[in-house]
Amino acid sequence: MADTVQTGDEVGRILVQVQNDLSQLKKSLSRVIISEPGETLDIQVLDAAISRTEIGIKKHAEEYLKTVNKQVSTLPIIEDNKKKTRKIAKWQPSPESIPNLLPRKYMIVGASPGEKHKAAFAMRLLYNPSHPKNRELIHQNYGIQLPDLQKKTGSNVGAKKVDTSPKVGSSAVVPAEVRNNNLHLCPNDMKADIASPEKQDPPPSAADLCLQTFVKPKDSSLSKIGMFERAGKRQTDVNQSKDIVQAHRISHLHRPPTWTITTPPPTAASNSKLPQGPARLSPLSPQCAPALPPVSISKHCFSIVDGRIDPCCTEFCAFKKQYCLCWGPLMEALWRLEQLMQEYAVPHARVCDQRLVALMQTGELDWGGGGVGHLLSVLENQEEVWELMRRPGQRYRGEGGRQAAAERIQASWRCHQARTAYLRQQRRKWAAETIAISWLLHAQVGRVRKKPAGDSPSPTGELPQQGRGYSEQQRRSLTGFDILQNTQMGRLCDIRDENIEVIYVCPVRLGEDLLHYYTQLLGLQGAVETGDLSAVPASSAKRFTILTPEAYQHFPNHNMCVSTLLKYSPRTLRRIKDLIQGKHAYIVSGVPHMDDLAVADELGVPVLGPEPAVAQLYGTKSGARRIFTSAGVSVPPGHGDIYTLQQLYECLAQLMTDHLEVQRWLFKMDGEFGSRGTAYCDVSHLSFRSWALQKYRRHGPQLWRMAWAQEPVLIKFQEEVPALLASHAKLFNTSCYPSWISFLEHFLKEGGTVEAYPPSDSVTCLTVDLLVEPGGEVHMLSCGDQLHEPGSMQVVGCSMPQTSICQHTLHSICMRVGQACHQRHILGHLSLDLVTFLELGTLEQQVWAVDLDIGYSNQLAMTQMMLFMTSGTLNCRTGCLEVPPLVINSKASARHKAPKALSVTSRFAVMSSKLFHTNLSMVHYSVFFQMCKAHRIGFDIKERQGSVFALHDSTERKSLGLVTISPDLKGALLTFAHNLSIIHQEISAPNLQGKTNFKKLIKNIEEVVGVTIQNAEIEKSA
Repeated sequence: MADTVQTGDEVGRILVQVQNDLSQLKKSLSRVIISEPGETLDIQVLDAAISRTEIGIKKHAEEYLKTVNKQVSTLPIIEDNKKKTRKIAKWQPSPESIPNLLPRKYMIVGASPGEKHKAAFAMRLLYNPSHPKNRELIHQNYGIQLPDLQKKTGSNVGAKKVDTSPKVGSSAVVPAEVRNNNLHLCPNDMKADIASPEKQDPPPSAADLCLQTFVKPKDSSLSKIGMFERAGKRQTDVNQSKDIVQAHRISHLHRPPTWTITTPPPTAASNSKLPQGPARLSPLSPQCAPALPPVSISKHCFSIVDGRIDPCCTEFCAFKKQYCLCWGPLMEALWRLEQLMQEYAVPHARVCDQRLVALMQTGELDWGGGGVGHLLSVLENQEEVWELMRRPGQRYRGEGGRQAAAERIQASWRCHQARTAYLRQQRRKWAAETIAISWLLHAQVGRVRKKPAGDSPSPTGELPQQGRGYSEQQRRSLTGFDILQNTQMGRLCDIRDENIEVIYVCPVRLGEDLLHYYTQLLGLQGAVETGDLSAVPASSAKRFTILTPEAYQHFPNHNMCVSTLLKYSPRTLRRIKDLIQGKHAYIVSGVPHMDDLAVADELGVPVLGPEPAVAQLYGTKSGARRIFTSAGVSVPPGHGDIYTLQQLYECLAQLMTDHLEVQRWLFKMDGEFGSRGTAYCDVSHLSFRSWALQKYRRHGPQLWRMAWAQEPVLIKFQEEVPALLASHAKLFNTSCYPSWISFLEHFLKEGGTVEAYPPSDSVTCLTVDLLVEPGGEVHMLSCGDQLHEPGSMQVVGCSMPQTSICQHTLHSICMRVGQACHQRHILGHLSLDLVTFLELGTLEQQVWAVDLDIGYSNQLAMTQMMLFMTSGTLNCRTGCLEVPPLVINSKASARHKAPKALSVTSRFAVMSSKLFHTNLSMVHYSVFFQMCKAHRIGFDIKERQGSVFALHDSTERKSLGLVTISPDLKGALLTFAHNLSIIHQEISAPNLQGKTNFKKLIKNIEEVVGVTIQNAEIEKSA
C-alpha cells in the first residue's frame, strides 16, 4: 500500500510539473517580440498545440485522481507526531468566493439591534481561525469538531489505523479540476479584509462545509490547497459539468456523520505554488464551489397510481434505501404529493428521485412551503398531469370532491351576497353623502342670504365691498379699474344709523389726506343734526374702519375684484374677524362675484345679494327683458337672446316692419354695462321707407298686423337690412369696440338684444334704486333723473328727486319688478333704469323699463352722502327730499327763552360720481380745497345746502364726486354747472386743457335748465 501511494505521488508530481511547464511556456510565448523586420512567427499554431497537450494531461490527471479516490487512506501514527510535524497551508479565499450561507436565525427580517450585534460578532469569530472560540463556535452552530491545531502532543500512540469509512468525493478529495488547473489566489485577494462582516457573506452551513487537510511525508513539504475555479470559467465539457452538479447535490444527502480525511500525495510543484498555513473550512456555493467529481448514482424512479405509492415496489424500496439518512423530509414531500394526486384523481404519475431530492435540498418544502408547481416539478410526466388537473371540475372528481364542491358553492354564494350587500351599502353611503353635502350647501346659502334685522339692539356690522364682478375680459379692458371700484366712498355715510358700524374694504391704498378728509366729514354728524358748528364732534367717526387688502401689492396690474383680493389677504380677513366678533354682520357687495361667497364663508357672515350664478343669468340685457315681461312692465319693442347673424337680420326686419314709426334701433350686448356695448342704426337712410309708410297708412293699424299685409315690406326690409347695418350702424362708445365689425363679432358670441329707441324728440331717463329683502319686502331707496353726455348713452350724474314720472306709476312699476326679482331669488340692491316720453299723436306719457343692474349703484352711494349732510329723508312715494327743521335760538335771550322751530323744507340735489379731469392730478387736495374756499364752493351746515366732494384716491387724483344741494332744482343745476366751470378754469390753461367731461356735462345741464324754464312757463300759462 505504501508503494502504491509512493508511486502515485511520483506520477502526480510528474503530471503537475508538466502542466506547470506548459503554462509557463504559454505565458512566455505571449511576450515574444520579433526584432528583425520582415520575419513572421505563427504563434497561434504553437498555442493550439500546447492547448491540446494540456487537455490531454488534464484527462490523464483526472483518471489518476479517480483511482486515488478509490484507495483506502491511512491516518498518521499519533506517536510519530513530533517527527511528522504538519504545516497547514495558510489559505484565505477571496471575498467573492465566500458564499452567502447565513443560518436561518441570522436571516430573520426585522432582527433586533442586539441580535444583529451578536450575529456580527459570531461572523468575526468564524472568519478568524486563530481565535480560541473559533472551534467551539463552529461546533455549536454547524456540529463540526475541528482538530485543535494549537496543542502539541508529546507522546506517540499505537500504530497506523486504517480508515474504512465510506468515501464521498465532495468531502475529502481535492477536486480534479483544481488539481488540473492548479489556480491560486492573487495578491489583491490575499490582502482583502475577509474578516469584515460588512463586506463578506455570512458563514457557511454545516451541510456545505468540507474539511481539507494534507499530511506531509518525510521527504516532501505540505502540499497547498488549490483555489476553486468559478463555474463560468470551467473548460470541461458540458456533460461532465452536469454530472458534477448532480453529484454535489446528492453529496449533501449522503454525507456520513463523521468527516473523512484523505491524504493525497504531495508534489514538488504543489510545494512551490501553494501558500503555507493552517487549513480552513472551504465553503461551497454555486458561484465559487469546487467542481465535484462525477458520482455514479442509480436512478430510482417510481410511480404513484391512483394517488397511492406501492411500498413494496422495487424502485421505491431502492429509493428509500438510498436516501435513508434524509428520509423524514422526503416522506413529507411524498405524502403531500400523494394527497395532491388523490384530490385531482390523477391515475398515474411518475416521480423522479433526483428532482425530489433537489427540491428538498432547496428548502422550498420546509415548513409546509412550496405550491402545486413545486410539487409537480418532481414528476417526469408533469405536463400530462398538469393538463389533467387544469380540466374544469377535475378537483371535484377526486377524493373529497363532493365536500370541496359544496364548500365552493357555499363560498361563491356567500361572496355574491357579501358583494351585493357591499354595493348596496356603497350606494346608500354615496346617497347619504350627497344629501349631506347638498344640505350643508343649502344651509350655507341660506345663512349667506339671511340679512340681520335692522332694528337689532346690538350693533350691526356692514362690510361694504366695492367689488365689480365683471368678467376677466371686461376688467382687463378697463383703465383705472381699481379707481372705478372705489367710486362709492359715500357708503361710509351709512353710519348715520346709530346701530350700524361700517368696515369699508378699499381696493386702493388711501393716503393720510383722504383719511383725514373723511374723518372730518363724518365727524360733522352732530353739527349737521343741531346746525351748530361748535358742537362736539360725534362719535360716529369711530364707527367706521377702512381696510385695504394686502394682496393688492402682489397683483398691481391684474385688475382683480375686491372680493378676490380679500380672499387672498389672510391678515385683512383676520382683522375683519376681530372687528365683527360678537356682532351681527353682513356683506354688501357691488356687482356679485363668486369670491363674495368664499369671503363670506371664511368670515362666517351672510351676503346681502343674490347668488353669483343667478346674478349672471338675469343681470344681462336679455335676462332683464324676461323679468320685465313677467312683471307686466312695458318694455321697448325688441327681441332678446340673439346669437346668430341670420337671427339678427330676421328679427330686425320684422321689428322694423311692425314698428314703422321707430326711427332708431339699439343693439345692446349682454353682459356689458353703461354705453360700452351699445350701438344704434337709423332707418332714415332707407330710400323706400316712405313707400312702406304709405302701405301702412293704406291698410291701417288693425290690418297691418296681418302677415299678408306686411309681406311686401318685410321682404324689402330683409333684403336691405345687411347693407343698412354694414353702412350706417354706429357705436356710442368706441373705447372697447372701435368698429361695427368687432362689435358684431362679440355681440353674436355673447348674445344681445335689439330694442327700439323712443320715437320722440324729448326723452327722459331715470334710475331707481331698490332693496329686495329676503322676506320679500321691496323698498325704494333713491330715484333720480339721469344726466347724459350730449349724443351719448353714458350716464354721468342725476338730479334728485325725479320729476319725470307720476309717483304712483313709478311706485307700481318698482313694486312689480321687485316682486318678480324676489320670485327668482334675486335679493339685495337693484338699480332699475326707466325711460319716459310722450307718444306722438296721443301725447300720452309712456314708461319703458330698459335695464336692470344687480348690485349697489354709485347713485345710491352719493344719495347716502347727501342724506348724511342734510340729515334728511328721501320719500320716493311722494318724490320729495325732506330736510328736518332747524332749531334757532334768539341772540338776546338764548339761555332764557325756548327755541323756535321752523317748518319742514324740501331740497333738490344734483350729484355725480364720474367726474374726471386729468389736470386734477397736478393739484394737491389741500390746494384744491383752498381754491374752492376762495370761490365760495362749500357746504352751509345751517342752511343745509351747498356742495360736498367725494374723493376717490390719493395717487392719480383724476376723478372725484360732487353733490350740490339747493332749495329748488334750477338752483341745484346751476350751482353744479358753476362749480364745474370754476374748477376747470382754475386748473386749466389755454394751452393745457386736459381730458375732461366737465364741458359736456355743463352743456347737458344747460339743456336741462332750458327745459326746466320752459316747463315752468307752460305751468304758469296754464
